[in-house]
Amino acid sequence: MNDAREVVVLRYGHRPGRDDRMTTHVGLTARALGADRVIFPDNAGQSAETVRGVTDRFGGPFAVELRDDQKAIVRNFEGIVVHLTMYGERVQEVEEAVREAVGLATDGEAGGATGAASTPRDLLVVVGGEKVPWALYERADFNVGVTNQPHSEVAGLAVFLDRLFEGAELDREWADADRRVVPEATGKTVVDADGDPREKGGDGGDGSEDGTAAGDEPDDRD
Repeated sequence: MNDAREVVVLRYGHRPGRDDRMTTHVGLTARALGADRVIFPDNAGQSAETVRGVTDRFGGPFAVELRDDQKAIVRNFEGIVVHLTMYGERVQEVEEAVREAVGLATDGEAGGATGAASTPRDLLVVVGGEKVPWALYERADFNVGVTNQPHSEVAGLAVFLDRLFEGAELDREWADADRRVVPEATGKTVVDADGDPREKGGDGGDGSEDGTAAGDEPDDRD
């Protein structure tokens, strides 16, 4: 999505069997809300497969990596590191500083005397799974909290990315998709990329009917 910089989401830590769905949702949220790449721990192969499958069906570009050197990724990242944590500074108070640091500031925002955007820099957004080391708090350029209340790390990632891009990610164009969802007030319609209708209520592209993570069945009570 970003021509001059790369926005990368790192899922820090993964417990197979316990974190499978949450890790998958981190990847799906990163893709849907404007990141260019997600890095999973090397033991999260099922989550990587699911996110790659969604990208194949619904478009990209979006990359998925499996790595076993998460500490080194954070330590050696040549850009801005944001760590999402309940204990961080309030997102609404630091979002402009983050945008300026990665070169996303617009005229009138933080940007020095002229108000112009700074030089684009890559951004690493770290989403912790299990307990993260204190060194991560020290290495991060920004420790950012969404509400400073206990909640899902997926929700925190979604809010942060939306504020980072100021909603522009919601209008993203997707390349090389073989299907797309037709927005409707009522109904579930998926068509081929060229507009030909597919079977209504069919596969959402990731092993489920409604396009959430694999294993998430739609609940008619909602």
